[in-house]
Amino acid sequence: MLYIYFGNNTGEVRQKALARVHVCAGNDGQVVHITSDAYVVGSLTDLASGASLFSEKQVFLLDTPSERAEAYEDIMENLGLLKESEHDFILIEQAVLAGDKKKFSAHGEAHEITAEKKDSFNTFSLTDAFCMRDKKTLWLLLMEARKAGVPPEEIIGVLFWQIKILRLVEKTKSAEEAGQKPFVYQKAKRALSKFKSGELEKLSRELLVLYHEGHLGKGDINLTLEKWVLTV
Repeated sequence: MLYIYFGNNTGEVRQKALARVHVCAGNDGQVVHITSDAYVVGSLTDLASGASLFSEKQVFLLDTPSERAEAYEDIMENLGLLKESEHDFILIEQAVLAGDKKKFSAHGEAHEITAEKKDSFNTFSLTDAFCMRDKKTLWLLLMEARKAGVPPEEIIGVLFWQIKILRLVEKTKSAEEAGQKPFVYQKAKRALSKFKSGELEKLSRELLVLYHEGHLGKGDINLTLEKWVLTV
């Protein structure tokens, strides 16, 4: 069984995940704590199917694997294996992109725990400024979102989604073919005129790198996101 606890409220995420560990382990379960540094890529098959030397059931705590890209990628590719395991796997993560949230929900008992925002902010206003390539407005909205307490991961996720839609529209001939509503499709179609060939792919790749490097501690994710916005 797989249990996932994630979100930008890292303190409560960890608290609830550890509570789940105690429930799963009971009085005689064996708990194995695996950090990103200790994680061995390719080891999940053995962990999910192996027998315990000390108890009938093992509990594996996978602690923030996104701090090491290859560890996170390996776990994301094997969520189905963990779901079907007789052992319990508890995954602790930070805030993640929308696509990963869907994978979590499809393969386990997923719990997203977020910090309460100070003020309401419509993150989709960022996508409008992006589509217009209005750098100044995009930057001002980014500052407003930050003031409202919107986590950078959520902002990256919304912008990444918009780029994904633009790239999809670029490759299709109708809203039906793209699987989008006519309004969304036409809006994206108009925005495409503001991007040169290959630019959207480059921007998409940069956002992903920004996200992963921020979680790996290679830079301040807020600062690098701001710098990225100023290059749009």
